[in-house]
Amino acid sequence: MRVVVDLSRCEGYAQCAFLAPEAFRMHGEEALMYDPNPDDVRRDQVLRAAAACPVQAILVDQPEGRGAPAEASTP
Repeated sequence: MRVVVDLSRCEGYAQCAFLAPEAFRMHGEEALMYDPNPDDVRRDQVLRAAAACPVQAILVDQPEGRGAPAEASTP
């Protein structure tokens, strides 16, 4: 799985860091740091975090055969 965050859209709500702390974390009050290739074990957490982003700044690409990108999926 590959994660890309549009940092120009991210407004630091930190919903992703709350839902998937192993993949997303806040550095200070506004800077988001994230793992661009989280383990497949964390897939459900990462997908929930992407879906919860208020500004839809997180895109999750999954290997072929594993489903559509998170922004196209319904929770």
